[in-house]
Amino acid sequence: MNTAELLSLLKQHQDKSLLFEYTPGKLVGANYHITEVKNIIVDSVDCGAGTDFWKETVVQLWESPKELDKTEFMSVYKALSILNKVDRIKPMVKDAEIKFEYSNASFHTAQLFVDDYELNGKQLTLKLSVQKTDCKAKETCGVETVAENGLQTTSASCDPGTGCC
Repeated sequence: MNTAELLSLLKQHQDKSLLFEYTPGKLVGANYHITEVKNIIVDSVDCGAGTDFWKETVVQLWESPKELDKTEFMSVYKALSILNKVDRIKPMVKDAEIKFEYSNASFHTAQLFVDDYELNGKQLTLKLSVQKTDCKAKETCGVETVAENGLQTTSASCDPGTGCC
């Protein structure tokens, strides 16, 4: 989901509470705050010497230890107000992928992407997912891949001089 799609979804459901499911069946606590919104530029080189460039919007969620007994989740309206204020100060890149940065005592800090969302009565739940790391230079580095027909293929090796780091 990109930033514009999230903002549009929030605009359509301002009367609901905003929940985040950071792993199946586990919600960010109702005591969460939006503590930072980052415009990230990624300018990278992969292990096959390929370059890439993209932008992301990262929204940081933090659970306040002083509000552990809180049961009412932030409203979509309030979250949208925060994001709109940020956008006025530091414009967000609307076609950038949106991610949520989160951790708690039993879940490592991670940047999670929006995998899906669910509307349930007066709640909008964003279902977040971890994006696994991957080799972006599989062909150059000889990493086995599974073809559409289910067969594994290897196209190169990672020997010196092959172009793989």
